[in-house]
Amino acid sequence: MAKLFILSAPSGTGKSTIAGRLVQQLEGIRKVVTATTREPRPGEEHGVDYIFMSKEEFEEGIEKGLFLEYANVYGNYYGTPRDQIERNLKEGYDSLLVIDVQGAFKVKKLYPDAVSVFLLPPSLEELKRRMVGRGYRDSNTQRRLSTARGEIPCAREFDYIIINDFIDKAVEQLKSIIIASRCEKESILKNLKGVLHNEELIGLIEGGDCYVKET
Repeated sequence: MAKLFILSAPSGTGKSTIAGRLVQQLEGIRKVVTATTREPRPGEEHGVDYIFMSKEEFEEGIEKGLFLEYANVYGNYYGTPRDQIERNLKEGYDSLLVIDVQGAFKVKKLYPDAVSVFLLPPSLEELKRRMVGRGYRDSNTQRRLSTARGEIPCAREFDYIIINDFIDKAVEQLKSIIIASRCEKESILKNLKGVLHNEELIGLIEGGDCYVKET
């Protein structure tokens, strides 16, 4: 059974970088490419980093119901294309959503079984340093830091929390969460014939008697 994974964090924490490395290292998962009306940053590629749209195109997409969720963040629209998730589920690929905190809550309501992961910076000072490194003006930095102070307490509502002090470690932790989730009992039992190719074992798991009676 394909799964839906949500990776969320305050702006500047490094969620896009970690997601990019993860999909390169782990088979069977695709990053859902977010649509946005903001301008591309240097090095960003349309259809790979983001789907860049005009405001008019995005609002037309809202009217047509093309987005699973969307929000206006710092004056720009961001949205999760519905068709990518549906295609991944149909083709048996896990989906990785890299979205802001309010978007994560919206998706979790629609997909209660989705696995949610919150990425924390090691400190607010480090988060500010990363923001400045990305070229945000001082006014933008202060606004984003203020928003981050309201988003960080939301970590309590997520299934997992990862601290991004070192990127390689954070990628490995996220990878471990995904691999472990694929082995959850419910996932295996729902797709037993897809993961186990021995009829005798399948028969025992589906209809055999557990010899330990006090369970």
